[in-house]
Amino acid sequence: MSSTSTTTTAVTLVTPMRPAEGPWRRAWRQFIRQRSAIIGMAIIGVLVFTAIFAPWIAPFDPTEVLLGKQEGIQKRSGPCIHLFGCPPDQPQHIMGVDGNFRDLFSRVIYGARLSLFIGFVTVSISVAIGVLLGAVAGFVGGWVDNVIMRVLDVVLAFPFLLLAIAIVSVLGPGLLNAMLGIAIVSVPAYARVIRASVLSAREEEYVLAARTIGLGPLAILFGHILPNAISPLIVQATLGIGTAIIEVAALSFLGLGAQPPTPEWGSMLSAERNQVFTAPHLVFFPGLAIMLTVLGFNLLGDGLRDALDPRLKV
Repeated sequence: MSSTSTTTTAVTLVTPMRPAEGPWRRAWRQFIRQRSAIIGMAIIGVLVFTAIFAPWIAPFDPTEVLLGKQEGIQKRSGPCIHLFGCPPDQPQHIMGVDGNFRDLFSRVIYGARLSLFIGFVTVSISVAIGVLLGAVAGFVGGWVDNVIMRVLDVVLAFPFLLLAIAIVSVLGPGLLNAMLGIAIVSVPAYARVIRASVLSAREEEYVLAARTIGLGPLAILFGHILPNAISPLIVQATLGIGTAIIEVAALSFLGLGAQPPTPEWGSMLSAERNQVFTAPHLVFFPGLAIMLTVLGFNLLGDGLRDALDPRLKV
């Protein structure tokens, strides 16, 4: 009788570890879970698409006066869509005709392109100046911080729109001056946000390590602190785009922004404000465009805030 020895070999299965999820990927995962943020991104996507393809979407030139070029056209006529029962003998205008015999739909479409330009350029100017002032104030501290922040406090002491009106009145009416005025009065908001982030980040261990290896102040500030303090600024800038659009529209409504015949929503509202009861479509469609645009950026900004907030990350 032979004995057979069986040797059992234990095999340990090692499951490979998943790489750590990066902060931006985690933020994106949090962002797409929020329905309101997706709605905001969809609205902005439609706005961007409309702005890019405005020459192909708009049936007419936004500044073209159609009187004498179309038979049967009437001043401030309502929307006419042949597919929805409008008589074929009437010229088709999806949103109607304004008081200067121009196609309202074409002007609203081109207004989307102008509004995006206003929002992004105005916020870019504000962010550039605000980041510079806020970063220097938070990183250097001392009397430099006090001087910068007290000057910004003086700016904040004035009502936002009234200060913008004063600046534009000095510079002269015009769209670029209106954008510059809104950009100037928006600087304190961005400066305060980035200053608070820099004050918090400059005491972190990676900053102390950077100082230990001999990096200079500028390298530490722009290479280490600002990249890690940028999240609140992204949220503030996204919300600021909608604010800039509506504030420039307000200046245009007062005659200090875009000048006729520029297709800007605020100036379109101003031109037809007395027709709110006789031709309500002339104020409804530009007003609706402003509302949807600002709503889209606000929803997107709220979604980014929730996604980039460390307390909400799971």
